[in-house]
Amino acid sequence: MNKQKLFISEDWVAVILAAIIIVVVATGIYPVQAANYNWENAGELSLRIFTGANLMNVLWQFVFVLIIAVAGAWLTRKPLQYFMATFTLVYIITVIAMIIAGNGFVKTLNLETVIFSLAIGLFIGNIFSLPPWLKESLSTELFVKVGLVLLGCSIIFSDILKAGVLGLVQALFVVVAVWYFAYWVCRKLKIDNEMTMMLASAVSICGVSAAIATAGAIKGDTKKLSYVISLVLVTAVPMMIAMPYIAAWMGLSQEVTGAWLGGTIDTTGAVVASGTMVGETALKISTIVKFSQNVLLGIAAFAISVYWTYSKAAGKEQEKPTLKTIWERFPKFVIGFIAASVLFSFVIDEELISQVKNPLKHLQSLWFALAFTSIGLETRFSDLANTSNRKPLYAFLIAQLFNVIFTLIIALLLFR
Repeated sequence: MNKQKLFISEDWVAVILAAIIIVVVATGIYPVQAANYNWENAGELSLRIFTGANLMNVLWQFVFVLIIAVAGAWLTRKPLQYFMATFTLVYIITVIAMIIAGNGFVKTLNLETVIFSLAIGLFIGNIFSLPPWLKESLSTELFVKVGLVLLGCSIIFSDILKAGVLGLVQALFVVVAVWYFAYWVCRKLKIDNEMTMMLASAVSICGVSAAIATAGAIKGDTKKLSYVISLVLVTAVPMMIAMPYIAAWMGLSQEVTGAWLGGTIDTTGAVVASGTMVGETALKISTIVKFSQNVLLGIAAFAISVYWTYSKAAGKEQEKPTLKTIWERFPKFVIGFIAASVLFSFVIDEELISQVKNPLKHLQSLWFALAFTSIGLETRFSDLANTSNRKPLYAFLIAQLFNVIFTLIIALLLFR
């Protein structure tokens, strides 16, 4: 038997690994309690974080994800002799990021773990000269795809009805209009196709998650993904702080303000923080609208995958793409994402969902954080700091300004 046939594509590996995680958690084989990373001051670090029981949870969690990661590395033919050392480093950095993000004051700023895992990874990757074997052992895209399939477990179709008709209508209008506007701006500025797709998705759908999903769908460059993620995170903070005051100055109702915040701010944490600043009604509406956009992520990833397949085939191979071409190039992790959503929406009992929801959410966040740490380690500012990267910045800011104005108009029409 050909050894090549023993290995499958990275997309299917991600689906298999995520499926194993779901089965292990759902059957109770993985009973490890999520480690506690919440603390208020230095004294509580030893009382809450560095206790024997909590450190054992951290260790057992490491063993579990290490087994899953090693299986993925073997199936994708990563060099196993270096992979375990690399993964251990990535995990330690990610745990440090989780501890920082668990601080009470940091939580009030709504700075998520992925921000710190990316920042620490960038710091180490740019200050120190990492050996080639370490970078070759990173499994950034695989970690991202595993996290995305697990994300499907939290997209419950019944919750779409709870989001409300108005929230879904606004989400559809905003996502379609802003995506095409961002795409048009990028083409006018002659930005490459990969960056265009990731940037348009990030600014129009749901920020970081959309950028990650798009990068996976088109097999995008992780350096470009890191750049787009940085743009999303940097712009979300001033928008989170300023928009509630702008809404108050304009005399907008809480309903309109909430719809405006949920449709424009690109990270869920920033949306919640901003809505809380306005009031309970604004918080509810902003969360509904943001969730409605998150629900569209799978559909958008599917559409982008099909478009990318056709455009690449037409542009490079000069042949008419067939259904076989689409299937070969279509990112299979999207199928896993949709399957997980259907499974948790219509098959699994609600009582079981309530039991496994938090563990799966924690593991999903962990795989994303591991991916962001890996992105940071393999990204060097010297590769990003060049004149060609100013155009994506301009395109992002222009598209975001259009997003703010267009979403405000839609919110006034639907929620006033």
